[in-house]
Amino acid sequence: MHHGLTAELKRIVFFSVIAALFGALNGYLSWTLMAAAGLYLSWVLWQLRALYLWLTVRRRQAPPDASGIWGEIFENIYRLQKRHEKEKRRLQAVIRRGQETTAALRDAVVLVDADGSLNWWNQSAELLLGLQPIDHGHPLVNFVRHPDFISYFESDDYDEPLDLPSPRNESKQLQYQINRFGMGERLLVVRDVSRVHKLEQVRKDFVANVSHELRTPLTVLRGYIETFAMADGIPAPLSKALAQMQVQSDRMNMLINDLLALSNLEAQDSEKNQAAVDIKSLLTAIRSDALVLSGEGNHSIQLDCAEGVQLNANKKELHSAFSNLVFNAVKYSEPGSEIDLSFTVKDNELIFTVKDRGEGIDPIHIPRLTERFYRVDNHSRSSQTGGTGLGLAIVKHILLRHDAHLSISSKIGKGSSFSCVFPKDRQVVS
Repeated sequence: MHHGLTAELKRIVFFSVIAALFGALNGYLSWTLMAAAGLYLSWVLWQLRALYLWLTVRRRQAPPDASGIWGEIFENIYRLQKRHEKEKRRLQAVIRRGQETTAALRDAVVLVDADGSLNWWNQSAELLLGLQPIDHGHPLVNFVRHPDFISYFESDDYDEPLDLPSPRNESKQLQYQINRFGMGERLLVVRDVSRVHKLEQVRKDFVANVSHELRTPLTVLRGYIETFAMADGIPAPLSKALAQMQVQSDRMNMLINDLLALSNLEAQDSEKNQAAVDIKSLLTAIRSDALVLSGEGNHSIQLDCAEGVQLNANKKELHSAFSNLVFNAVKYSEPGSEIDLSFTVKDNELIFTVKDRGEGIDPIHIPRLTERFYRVDNHSRSSQTGGTGLGLAIVKHILLRHDAHLSISSKIGKGSSFSCVFPKDRQVVS
C-alpha cells in the first residue's frame, strides 16, 4: 500500500506541475488548476464506480485493471476475498465433517439457540424425538413436553442427566444431558438407556424378591436356633456353635431388613408422607438412643440445635438417615470419646453434622463410602460392629429423596465428620 500511495502522490504532483505550466502559458493558472482537479476527481469517481460494480455485480470476476493506489486496493481486496473463500471452504468442510460424525452417532444431538428454539439436529434425533425438517426454529419444549424436562431445561443446573420416558414410545427410557456453549446456546444429547433401565429394574426386583423370600426361611431357622440355645444340658461345643449361628442369623436378618429398606426407598414416591419435622425433638430422641447403644462405652454425645427449626421431610426416613450416622459414630469411636451433633441454618443451606474422634478414614476411600457393601479395609468393620455395609447407602438414598447430599471429611487419627446438607427451601417457616 505504501508503494501505491507513493506512486499516486507522484502522479498528483506531476499533473499539478503540468497544469501549472500550462496555466502559466495561457494566462489562466487558477482555472487550469481547477480543471485539472476536476479531471482528477472524475478519475477517482470512475475508479470508485469500478470498485462498487466489482464488489456488488462482478465480485466473482478478476479485479479491474488499475494503476497506483487503486491497483493496490483492488489487488488487496481480491487477495482478502480469496483468503475469505478459502477459510469459508475450510469451515464448511469442518461443519460437514462434524455433521457426518454426529449423523453416525446413535445418540441424538440437538443444537438449541439462546431462545430455546431448534437450530440443528442429527438423524438419531429424528428417530428418538420425532423431529422433522419443518420443526426448525420451533421451541424444543414443544416436542419434549414432560414437566420434569421443562423444569430441567429451564434451570441452570445441568450437572446430572435426566432420565424420562420417550415422548414417542413410553416403553423406552431416554437420558437427557444438556451442555451450555457460545452465547447462551445449548447442546442436548439424548441417549436411549432402555436396556440399562430394564436391567436396573430387574436388579431392584431381584433384590426385593430375594429379600422377601429369604425372610420366611430365615425366621424359621432363627426360631429353631433360639429354641435349641435355651435348652438345658447342651454340650459346650454345641452351645458355642449355636451362639455363633445366632449371631450370624441376626446379621443376615439385619442385612435383609436393610435390603428391603433400600428397595422401598427406590420404589416409593419421594414426596410421600412429607411434612414439617421438628429437628430438635428428633435429634434429642436419636441422642437418647445413641447413649443407650453406647452403654459401657460412656461416650459423651453433645447436641447443638436451635429450638423451633422445622424441615419438610419424611420423618421416618429422616430418623433412619440421622440415626445411621450417629450410631456409626458410636460404634467406630473409642469408649469415652466425644461425639458432636449439630444442626445449623445458613444462608442457603441447612446442615446436620455428626463429628467423632475415631480412627478416621483414608481420603482415598471417601468417594466410595456410600457404595453398597464397600469395605474400607480387608478387616470387615461390619463383622465387629454388627453392621451390614448398607447404612451409608441408605443415608445417601434418603438424602437424594430430600434434595440433599452427604458431605464427608476425615483425617487419619483425628476422626471423621459426616454432614447432611439440605437446601434452604426445605425449611418450614412458621
